[in-house]
Amino acid sequence: QVELVESGGGLVQAGGSLRLSCAASGRFFSLNAMAWYRQAPGKQRELVARRTTDGSTNIAEPVKGRFTISSDNAKNTMYLQMRYLEPEDTAVYTCFAQVQTTELGSDSSYWGQGTQVTVSS
Repeated sequence: QVELVESGGGLVQAGGSLRLSCAASGRFFSLNAMAWYRQAPGKQRELVARRTTDGSTNIAEPVKGRFTISSDNAKNTMYLQMRYLEPEDTAVYTCFAQVQTTELGSDSSYWGQGTQVTVSS
């Protein structure tokens, strides 16, 4: 079983910054990719940023240039540095991980509980 624990959400004024963390724990062979998704009230969940263990990253257009995704592979932790936050960034941010649980097994997907980010104008 793999558990993802997020932290770092909160309330911030427009133009401010926050850093989200997502730590993966449990027994698994490899953590192949991690990502952040967000869902605002009344909207569909959308990908914010994704990072694979080889360092490849994808950043969604609405946050490109403002958000940065990084990871500490030794700690199985992913970070989302959010700068110049806008009220439109208000959402529940949820961590996602693509995990290979055994050496010969296929990937499985796991989700965190989500953390609220609220940006006031």
